[in-house]
Amino acid sequence: MEFPVLTVNPVRVETDCLVVPVFKDSELLPGAAKLDDASERLISQLIERGDFNPKLGNVQLVPFAPGLNTDRLLLVGLGAQDKFQEGAFRKAVDACFNALTQLSIDAAAVTLTDVPVGNRDCAWKARMVAEAAHRAIYRFNEFKSEPAPLPRLESVTLLVSEGDSAEATTEGAAMGDAIGSGTNLTRTLGNLPGNICTPRYLAGKAEELAAGSDGSLVAEILDEDALEALGAHSLLSVGRGSDEPSRLIVMKYQGADDSDEAPHVLVGKGITFDTGGISLKPGEGMDEMKFDMCGAASVFGTVSAVLALKPKINLVAIVASAENMPSGRATKPGDIIKTLKGLSVEVLNTDAEGRLVLCDALTYAERFKPASVVDIATLTGAVIIALGHHATGLMSNNDDLALNLMEAGETSWDRVWQLPLWDEYQEQLDSNFADIANIGGRPAGTVTAGCFLSRFTSSYPWAHLDIAGTAWHSGKQKGASGRPVSLLTQYLLDREADRQGESTDV
Repeated sequence: MEFPVLTVNPVRVETDCLVVPVFKDSELLPGAAKLDDASERLISQLIERGDFNPKLGNVQLVPFAPGLNTDRLLLVGLGAQDKFQEGAFRKAVDACFNALTQLSIDAAAVTLTDVPVGNRDCAWKARMVAEAAHRAIYRFNEFKSEPAPLPRLESVTLLVSEGDSAEATTEGAAMGDAIGSGTNLTRTLGNLPGNICTPRYLAGKAEELAAGSDGSLVAEILDEDALEALGAHSLLSVGRGSDEPSRLIVMKYQGADDSDEAPHVLVGKGITFDTGGISLKPGEGMDEMKFDMCGAASVFGTVSAVLALKPKINLVAIVASAENMPSGRATKPGDIIKTLKGLSVEVLNTDAEGRLVLCDALTYAERFKPASVVDIATLTGAVIIALGHHATGLMSNNDDLALNLMEAGETSWDRVWQLPLWDEYQEQLDSNFADIANIGGRPAGTVTAGCFLSRFTSSYPWAHLDIAGTAWHSGKQKGASGRPVSLLTQYLLDREADRQGESTDV
């Protein structure tokens, strides 16, 4: 999708549809006022007659626009101006693009970057517009014999009222374009069924990204023989009950001028299907366990965004991938396994498998002497009880890293909430027979899962993102959300800005 930027009077813009944001009970914004004057108060009359109610998220298509060069107007309600903030802006933009993708149009123009949103600048608003456009055009039709028609929308022109904001708007749109594309890659990987998206499939996707990167990305795939030789018995134990072989996937991006500069590491949980193993899950809703690799999917989406944006940092992306199945070879409750770090683990519940693949991946990350490590995993149902489906759970052994992630979440509006990682919780993981148990009982289940992972991260700054509540939607809108690609990309761009003494708060 293209996002050209123009500094021009919207009255003169020739396009299939012109989007006009309108506040409730407030004066028209400058762009809307110019359009209103040129169209003999068309917008004002629609509001005064009650034909358009500009409450938040309301849209109204005006199929004819006399006096204007556009074929159509799309009015978008912003609600009350005194209550307007980032979340409301995103809701209005999503409503706008959901309407645009239903029209038989190829191009649209928007004046959304002129909408005042607290202290957010035009670059931030342009980024949100581009991300929303990608969300709206996304379709998953791969397995339908009669797929629904794809949206025709290919170009969204961002209209700015001041020439000196055009460059920042262009940069913000480029960032949103890259993140939106990466988010949709994540959604597709998450939506693929478990019989297609296997550990070997993900390994192939890594090789595909590397092949198309013009040398910017190198992929290394560790198969089961390599994992056995390495000593990654915890990861291997999870996939032992499956006919699908496990993989550790490593992708390396060198953007910093110094190849020896400490990389930032992302680690994704890639359980391509989770039956629970011998600790079998209930049948209802088990189809959604194809989404148990959404942590890995978000790593792929972030790598895709990084390849497009080319930040001057070094990045290592690690995906620990397995299929958790019951069979005569599967790990049993009560089994004791040896991790790559050398700690023994008593497996009390084979459905707590994500931490078993992650702990070996986190140990593997030590060899890169990382500046930071962030793991992303659909780890616990308990995080949904704690935070619902709005915020991602965050735990960390480093306060600065936690703060950096929270700030990136606020900027990207892909937010996290920090949970404690206190020593008192560690006692719940005590085992009579091994160094550690893989579960700590029902109380504080999300926290004790983080405590388990923390045993393998003492040598570097580490944070854990539990995305079990945010990685996918259930019900009629079932499908992967693409989160937290926007958060992770922002976090990495902020690290680049730290090096350069600049701000990427867009």
